[in-house]
Amino acid sequence: MHFLDKYPFLVKYFENGIKNSNKSIAHSILLYGHDLQAQYDLALYIARLLNCKKDKNYDCNCLDCNWIRMGEHPAVLTISRIDNKPEGDDSKTVISIRQAQEIKQSLLTSSDFHRVFIFCDRDNDDNIQGLNKLNFQEEAANALLKTIEEPPSKTTFFFLTRDKEDLISTIISRSQCFFVPSFENTDYNWDNIKDIFENYYEFERGEVFELAKKLNDVSSDAIKTLDEMQNYMLSLLKNNLDNKQIQLRLMHDIEAVELAKKEVTASVSPINAFENLCLDIIK
Repeated sequence: MHFLDKYPFLVKYFENGIKNSNKSIAHSILLYGHDLQAQYDLALYIARLLNCKKDKNYDCNCLDCNWIRMGEHPAVLTISRIDNKPEGDDSKTVISIRQAQEIKQSLLTSSDFHRVFIFCDRDNDDNIQGLNKLNFQEEAANALLKTIEEPPSKTTFFFLTRDKEDLISTIISRSQCFFVPSFENTDYNWDNIKDIFENYYEFERGEVFELAKKLNDVSSDAIKTLDEMQNYMLSLLKNNLDNKQIQLRLMHDIEAVELAKKEVTASVSPINAFENLCLDIIK
């Protein structure tokens, strides 16, 4: 499934903000979730919308759009521990302070383009990976804070990560954050909770603790159960791409499951994590 079909709600939001002269988008955008390639593709698509000189359609073949497709646009740069290192910068495991300084220096001159900086990580096979506090350390991030907060006109920053809490709080507070659900798991297995969790959105508020208890009782591995809950939500999302109201609810609920996983990992008891989750998703 193409990312434009997976995320019509996100695509439409950014298209409206860019194509409508009465609207705008944030100059610092944080994308988070497990599908880093989808985040990267979305950031590149937004970069094309910002730089397109023609009709801003997906299949536009203007010079700027083609440059971005080929990774050759002079003003759309990927910033990682591998990409766009200054000459003589031998840091190999982090986005360096020198990279941050070079970005700041480049912004001192004007540009006819809309400049886009996409911050991410790459693995040894060149796959897009997420930022964290190891590969994007506080010193480099802090060197960019004022620029992110008050950038020159026609400048947009993207930060890609699995969990927004993997970045320092000052980056988060200066960015508009968007959760990008993952569609990588294509089998959407949720057999173990089918009899308990199917049509959960129809449950009443008074059923919250009973549902949490059933989920806990059936669970030999809380994380696996949470994965199955998320798989069910993703299958619903896939089948409701034309219903914005359902999409927004499911995106919230998928994010709520991510929080429950973090609670379990942080040694919160499974029953408490399930109760907190059910209180959040059952209205």
